[in-house]
Amino acid sequence: MSRLLVLLLPLLVLMACEGKKTETEAPIKGEKVEKKVIIPKKDYALLIVESKSCIYCKQLDKDIKTEKSLQEALKDIDLYRILYESYTPVEANFGGKVVQMSENELARTLNALSFPNLIFYDKQGNIILQIPGYVYPTQLVCIIDYVKTGAYKEEDVNTYVKKKGCA
Repeated sequence: MSRLLVLLLPLLVLMACEGKKTETEAPIKGEKVEKKVIIPKKDYALLIVESKSCIYCKQLDKDIKTEKSLQEALKDIDLYRILYESYTPVEANFGGKVVQMSENELARTLNALSFPNLIFYDKQGNIILQIPGYVYPTQLVCIIDYVKTGAYKEEDVNTYVKKKGCA
């Protein structure tokens, strides 16, 4: 009986996993896959490039869901997320040109290779600021303010953050 179980167990595991499509797989040719559109409707947007195994991405997600000051700061900004391992089609406007590619291709095109990767951009698709890595909520609120107020046109983000006392 135990020999039969040892022989059947791998077969059962294979059958259980068969047919399940993961989000990291490319769509099958001809298959309808809904694309993500990450073209801002508001003046500014924040694109967060995440990775499945990134603990800091999970922490940032938790911060966004629980920190009231962060939620308030993000009210006037479109918030988008893409997953580095995903091949879901995405439509984006960067550099004034609307493109369609997979989430993975877009992340690589934007050189978002560390996670989370925060990319602030405007309605026209101009990248204002790209931050590779996790940012604490109080500092992120300050950085969002830096973008929303247009301070990025006058000074660099480090100077702004130090001047505001949230460094």
